[in-house]
Amino acid sequence: MGLRKATVLPIPAVLLAGVLTGCKTVDEAASPPTPTRSSSSPSAPKPSPTHRKLKPGAKGADVKALQRRLKELRYDPGKADGRYGPSTQLAVWAFQGVNRLKQTSTLGKPFWRALDHPKDPRPMAKRREADRVDVDLRRQYLVLYKDGRPRLITHVSSGSGEYYCAKDRGATVARCRYATTGTGDFETGRRASGWEISPLGQLYNPVYFNGGIAFHGALDVPRYPASHGCVRMPMHIAEYFPDLLGTGVPVHVRRPA
Repeated sequence: MGLRKATVLPIPAVLLAGVLTGCKTVDEAASPPTPTRSSSSPSAPKPSPTHRKLKPGAKGADVKALQRRLKELRYDPGKADGRYGPSTQLAVWAFQGVNRLKQTSTLGKPFWRALDHPKDPRPMAKRREADRVDVDLRRQYLVLYKDGRPRLITHVSSGSGEYYCAKDRGATVARCRYATTGTGDFETGRRASGWEISPLGQLYNPVYFNGGIAFHGALDVPRYPASHGCVRMPMHIAEYFPDLLGTGVPVHVRRPA
């Protein structure tokens, strides 16, 4: 299961290419729907549909407008169905990360202002290849560039930083280490289709870029870093992410101030 704060789980190592890979996912309870509030005073102004305070569980035309706007900006909230569900929440977190907003599921005035005047993602490295992936570990988002422009921006969950012990391939004694996603400049390499099963967990459509560290879909992509080192992404994005990303594509991983 994914590592949480103050939890150390001794887990066997993944036997892939002779290095440790992946991180097991853990389901996170979804935020409960919030009932729509109505004003008992006839003189109280009704909130504008585009500036209503939204929380997970909200429904309506303004939620659909939010989803369409996020898609327009290259975030992926899933189907524009007018329902503020988990996929929309993950896209919101990514948008908040890029725009230096507090990452929260409740959307108020600061969020709507930023949505009207969004910022571009900041490059992670001096080298800005036309096709590349930038990963911001501090704010937990990823940007995939195609032809010099953002093609996809998504929330991710990287290494938790927790200490754990596991056996490497062929080892008889467990080796202990920290669950970290290393910073640096890498390239995409080996990949697998569908679920890749390992003692550390399940990785959906993994694309490796740093030894045993991969981008992969996961059933749980919390707001905080929670993996053994891999970069988790939402399942609906992992369905097509490998199709956007070739082999040998530069990957820049940073933890900016």
